[in-house]
Amino acid sequence: MRTIDVSEAIDNGPFGRFQWMVVGLCGTLLVVDGYDVFVAGTVLPKLIAEWGLTKPQAGALQAWALFGMMFGALILGPLADRIGRKKGVAISFVLFTTATLLTGFATSPEQFKIFRFIAGLGCGGLMPNAVALMNEYAPKRLRGTMVALMFSGYSVGGMVAAGLGIGIIPAFGWQPMFFLAALPLALLPLILWKLPESLGFLIRQGRQDEAKRVFARISPTPLAANDRLVFPETGGTSASVAELFRHGRTLRTLMLWLSFFCSLLLVYLLSSWLPKVLQEAGYAERASLLSLFSLNFGGMAGAILGGRLGDRFGLPRVVIGFFAAAAVAIALIGANPAPGMLFALVFVAGATTIGTQILLYASVAQLYDLSVRSTGLGWASGVGRIGAIVGPTLGGVLLAQGLPLGQNFLLFAIPAVVSTLAMLVFALSSGRPQAAAQLAAT
Repeated sequence: MRTIDVSEAIDNGPFGRFQWMVVGLCGTLLVVDGYDVFVAGTVLPKLIAEWGLTKPQAGALQAWALFGMMFGALILGPLADRIGRKKGVAISFVLFTTATLLTGFATSPEQFKIFRFIAGLGCGGLMPNAVALMNEYAPKRLRGTMVALMFSGYSVGGMVAAGLGIGIIPAFGWQPMFFLAALPLALLPLILWKLPESLGFLIRQGRQDEAKRVFARISPTPLAANDRLVFPETGGTSASVAELFRHGRTLRTLMLWLSFFCSLLLVYLLSSWLPKVLQEAGYAERASLLSLFSLNFGGMAGAILGGRLGDRFGLPRVVIGFFAAAAVAIALIGANPAPGMLFALVFVAGATTIGTQILLYASVAQLYDLSVRSTGLGWASGVGRIGAIVGPTLGGVLLAQGLPLGQNFLLFAIPAVVSTLAMLVFALSSGRPQAAAQLAAT
């Protein structure tokens, strides 16, 4: 009888068709997720005009989906450690697509808030589960790149929302933007059929036969009937929040949470208010919506480039550099540049905020063991959602003050500076356990 370490086999094996299927399915789910998140920013100017909302009221309206995302991440992330990643993904997908469809029928701000909250629950649950699943099936040498490539679907969804908004909203109003969410529900049978369960979860549950069927699609080495699959991280720990602060991870956990908070504050501040702010600064409606497209295109490019750089130079170094660049780009947007320069700066801002957010998910996935990985991702995402809630609300309050454009964007850049410092502390603290282990070995 052989004992086969699944993690080692995946790390040393090729990246084949099966893993590409996981990338494609999870990436497609995140396209839908990204559309759901960014569609609210495309319709916000219409909602303000139609329902007579003040800017603080509009910011609060946006925050309800983000409240849902926070609870979804905190509930559905840890839940998947118990019921499996596949079920967690399917539940989250059905929840947010159905609720987004129903949002198109809202006739008041109150109804809009309820449907957006429910949609947020699903969106918040999908992200940590998809990242955990992809992180498990990708070899360590390609993990950052593959997680980032998968997560770039999130930015593609934002680009789809902005592109459709340019043609649909002026001609047909805001409601059809939400009705379109019914189309992705057709993907549910494919997800249930093709998306694999976590190998680590199957092994932990003692479901060896199922685990072997999945593993056979990854490894070219045939399995004998009495071979046993093992996952080195499956035993001895519980999926509790306290586990995130053990084994010298306290400072790194807190710094990642702070970075998540500031990063998501920036992502949702920009995605919610950028079109409206630029319209008020004198840019045409089409140009303001194109800025949202540029923001998400930058997010996709930043995620893929950052993933490749992270695999080569280490994720912390790349994240620090990206956050520093974000601070500069966001501050310069307030200089009211010409449209060409504006789109370039917004592209950089998207690459270094949305793109960096994706790299943060990969950083969390690499920090924690399998048994608490979804819990770690769920809590980091959940804490980050507090920043996401603060972002649109704070943006509405600040813009209501009537400050000059340049001052607004200088204030918007502050969270990027804080994130830069937090990840610098994370990087420095990450070296200490390694140094201690080297000393112990000598």
